[in-house]
Amino acid sequence: MNDPATYPLRLPRSIKDAVARAAQQDGISMNQFISSAVAEKLAVFETLGYLEKRAARADYEAFDRFLSRSGGEPPRDGDELPDGYVSIR
Repeated sequence: MNDPATYPLRLPRSIKDAVARAAQQDGISMNQFISSAVAEKLAVFETLGYLEKRAARADYEAFDRFLSRSGGEPPRDGDELPDGYVSIR
């Protein structure tokens, strides 16, 4: 760990106990478990931000033109959409 910083963390006893059990099952310290959990949560936020920026740049008209172009191959067996599929657009 590069230049670790300390932070006093207060957890409800039930969460602390659950963390202790999970860390023990994983064979790591509570500190490692909590650090990993925080890093995982940060990665989720960063990924969400990245995907939101990408979605904002989307050109749905170009996408529709691409999907409705001529040529190509028909869908293969197994490529069907599941029953009840609803487009999110």
